[in-house]
Amino acid sequence: MSTTLRRPSTEQGRSSDRTAGPRHFLDLRDFDTATLRQMLDIASGFKRAGRVTSRPLAGKTLALIFEKPSTRTRVSFEVGMRQLGGEVVVLSDKDSQLGRGESIADTARVLSRYVDAIMLRTDRASKLHDLADNATVPVINGLTEASHPCQLMADVMTFEEHRGPIAGQTVAWCGDGNNVARSWIEAAVRFDFTLRLATPDGLRPPDDLVAWALGQGGRIELTDDAMQAADGARCVVTDTWISMADEPDPVRHTLLAPYRVTNRLMEAAAPDAIFMHCLPAHRGEEVDAGVIDGPRSVVFDEAENRLHAQKGVLAWVMGAAR
Repeated sequence: MSTTLRRPSTEQGRSSDRTAGPRHFLDLRDFDTATLRQMLDIASGFKRAGRVTSRPLAGKTLALIFEKPSTRTRVSFEVGMRQLGGEVVVLSDKDSQLGRGESIADTARVLSRYVDAIMLRTDRASKLHDLADNATVPVINGLTEASHPCQLMADVMTFEEHRGPIAGQTVAWCGDGNNVARSWIEAAVRFDFTLRLATPDGLRPPDDLVAWALGQGGRIELTDDAMQAADGARCVVTDTWISMADEPDPVRHTLLAPYRVTNRLMEAAAPDAIFMHCLPAHRGEEVDAGVIDGPRSVVFDEAENRLHAQKGVLAWVMGAAR
């Protein structure tokens, strides 16, 4: 698919944008496959071009709101926006009135008068949707407890760079059925691959999400056996056992110990299987050092692709792509 980049017309004022409605990027399930592919095509184009781009977002400003710590999301969005010619305003809950009780709705209305898009990284999906419902500029999901779609755009991009089209392939998830796992479920439906999720009882992804995926024709397989999930898979994926800001939990560690990605587990996968992890990683917990630092690991390509995938999303939501 060829994609034409363009600078958003300065003749379209904010009132015109309000009439059309903002292009939010909240979850993968909100989009058809063609639209997600368009974003990835844009991202790949930016990656091929390197740091020299057409700067289609010159004159635009992105607000980044962080209620949870970040390395990759913060840097990739900030660098990506600047490489596209735009500016960035970064806010933590201590830097804004959100941390002092101002409503999400009021914050959305005010920021919409100042900036051209808003990214939120938060602990509650309800805040994200409240922001999107009240903003008149695009809102991007930088992570909630329920999903992490920006990560999955980078993950699909990384898989396809290393192993070709992901459609028809098998991906194995081992560990907690957390926000990243939930976005993998949505990705499996939209990008037409088989997803096997090995999780312990009590840490499985929500039943309603699995039901949605199956109802859409998705090939989602649930098991409590990590070796069964990994059998013949082209990609094995995991994530940290303890989410950011959560306290260590010995019970949780005991439940998840059988799902550690080891060399033995990788041997059960396809001979050319790759390993992914969204980072930060805890060697010796969810993954052995020999795997994440070994030849099958693509975690740093995956991390780099956060930058390029973010640029694809930014260009799309702000109307710089057709």
